[in-house]
Amino acid sequence: MKFVDIKNDIAFRKIFGNENKKEILISFLNAVLELPKGKKIKKIEIKNPYQLPEIKDLKSSILDVRVTDERDISYIVEMQVEEPDGFDLRVQYYTAKQFSSQIVKGDDYPKLNQVIFIGILDFKFFDDDDDYITRHRTVNVKTQKSSLKGMEYNFVELPKFTKELKNCKSLVDKWIYFIKNAPNLDLIPADVKDAGLKHAYQDADRHNWTKEELEAYHYAEMRRQDEKGKTELAVKKAAKTAREEREIEIVKEFYKNGVSIEIISLSVKLPFQRIKLILNIND
Repeated sequence: MKFVDIKNDIAFRKIFGNENKKEILISFLNAVLELPKGKKIKKIEIKNPYQLPEIKDLKSSILDVRVTDERDISYIVEMQVEEPDGFDLRVQYYTAKQFSSQIVKGDDYPKLNQVIFIGILDFKFFDDDDDYITRHRTVNVKTQKSSLKGMEYNFVELPKFTKELKNCKSLVDKWIYFIKNAPNLDLIPADVKDAGLKHAYQDADRHNWTKEELEAYHYAEMRRQDEKGKTELAVKKAAKTAREEREIEIVKEFYKNGVSIEIISLSVKLPFQRIKLILNIND
């Protein structure tokens, strides 16, 4: 077996957006949210199911899921590989938009049902918590009780998950291990008994993918690397600009204080011509 990278846009949608294997997403949600008996999700409706021709050009893996259970809760599941600017604000905006879109009139407020966001992040986001899963709710600052339960945010930070396979005892640990490490595995772990997780492994096996799906998968990976390259280049250019501005400032300050060009060159390790150019000195 050779498994795909679950963090890839196409792979993420194919596995978690499979209408024919909803037990995959149900298992994942129940595990991550640690839902007890009586509140476990049994049926779901996937609003934007996996359809390859329609998702080739998508730039993010956002799986919008409406979960039908006795509480009629809506769930948003998102895979985020790179940290975008304003990520925390976008998450709150998107969740609030989902929450408010349930009704068309103000007097229908009682019809609003809870919206729960689940973000799987391939980067560290919260510096004040070492746990790989964190839950965020609106609470009373004094009592720490949560009475405003319209929206809830759950984050899985993959870099904080460091368990080896032998130490993954709970179902949620096994799920996160799968998402983080699938490309490095050759077999489905022997202790995977959960039907949803087992189906996820099977769907992640490249041998079960069509040629078109694999092409889209590789294209998505190439696009991700291109975006990463653009970001890294922008950072390098910004650093170079800052360094050059600092050099100019130092050279001018030295010269202003009567330091010779020869000494300046030795001090800042710049050639004479570069220093003369900064100081606008012509031969």
